[in-house]
Amino acid sequence: MRVLQVVNDMHRAGLETMLMNYYRNMNRDEIQFDFLTHRPYKSDYDDEILSLGGKMYYAPRLYPQNYLNYFKWMKDFFAKHLEYQIIHSHIDAMSYLPLMTAKKAGVPIRIAHSHNTSIDRDFKYPLKQLFRTQITGVANVYCACGKEAGQFLFGKRPFKVIPNAIEVDRFLYHQEVRHRVRMKLNLSGKYVVGHVGRLSYQKNHDYLIDIFEELYQRDQNARLLLIGTGDKEKALRDKVQKKALEEAVLFLGNREDVNELYQAMDIFVMPSFFEGIPVTGIEAQFSGLTCLFSDRVPSEVDFSGNCVFIPLSANKSVWVRKIMEERKEKDRLAKSQRVVGTQYNIQNAHSILEDYYKELESRIK
Repeated sequence: MRVLQVVNDMHRAGLETMLMNYYRNMNRDEIQFDFLTHRPYKSDYDDEILSLGGKMYYAPRLYPQNYLNYFKWMKDFFAKHLEYQIIHSHIDAMSYLPLMTAKKAGVPIRIAHSHNTSIDRDFKYPLKQLFRTQITGVANVYCACGKEAGQFLFGKRPFKVIPNAIEVDRFLYHQEVRHRVRMKLNLSGKYVVGHVGRLSYQKNHDYLIDIFEELYQRDQNARLLLIGTGDKEKALRDKVQKKALEEAVLFLGNREDVNELYQAMDIFVMPSFFEGIPVTGIEAQFSGLTCLFSDRVPSEVDFSGNCVFIPLSANKSVWVRKIMEERKEKDRLAKSQRVVGTQYNIQNAHSILEDYYKELESRIK
C-alpha cells in the first residue's frame, strides 16, 4: 500500500516531525508513505524519506493566482499515478484543493486531517474560511490530532483521532546532556525559559517576549531560548534589540538537536493564539518540563499532569509569577519516565495509524 501524504513542505516542524515519527516506525514492507509538497525546493526530511523508500513530488504553490496551473498539474499527476488509492492531506482548510482534484480523479479514500483549532490570518484567510465550510464535500474520511481540532474542521461529523506521537527515547531527561548543552550555550547558573515553534503569528512570540522582559527585570539570570524560524523572525529580533534583551534572548533557528535543547530548559512556555495538539508540548513533557500554555491550547495536550493553562487575557505578571513559582527543584527524570507508556509514545501509537490504513484499504476491495 502506498499512501500519498499531502503537506506544505517537509521541514522540521511539528506536523512534519509527527509524520516522520509514524513513517520511521511503521512496517514499510506493508505500507509506504510518499509525499506531495507545495514548495519548489527540497526540505529537511526529503533525503531521509527517499532513503526509507518514499517518493517526493513537488506541486505548484497554492497561491490563488496559481490555481488554474495547480489544478492542471494535479489532474496530470493523478492520471499518471493510479497507484494512489489513499490520499491523506494535512494542510487543514487548504486540503480542500488537493482533495477536490483527487475526488475528480476518482481516488477512493480521501482523508482530511485537522491539525489546528483556528486559521492563520494571512492573505488567504477568506479563502480558507470558505474551504473550511466545503471540505467535507471532497473528503470522505476525517482525522484529527485531537477532539477540538476535529470539531473545528469537521463540526459534528465523526473523525478518527491520530495522536501526535513522538520517539520518546530521544526526549527523556538526561542530566549529563543537560550539563553539556548548558555549558555549550553558556547557560550555567541561568534560569532558562524555552519555546520551540515556528516564528509566526499563531505562536504569539510578541507576547512571549513581553512576558520574558518582565521576568528579566526581576531576575537578570533568566534566559529565553527561541528555537525555530519563520516570517516573524526579523520583527522579533528587532523587538528584542529595542528592548535591549540581545544577551538574554537566544535565537537558535531550526535545529536537529532540539531533543537535547529541551534538556537545557527549566520551563516551557507557549502563549499561542491557537493550536491543535502541539508536538513540541508533547516533547517538552517527555523531557520532564513543566509547560505553561495559553488557554487557547487544548487541555488534551496535558497527559503528564505537568501543564498549566493561563488565560491569554491575563496580565503578563500572572505568567511571570507562575514561571517564578516553578523555579523550585523537581525530579525531572522521574517525571519524564512516568509518562513513557502513554498514547503519545510512537511505540504504542504507530499501530493506530497502520491498522486504520488497512481498514480503509479493505473498504476499497
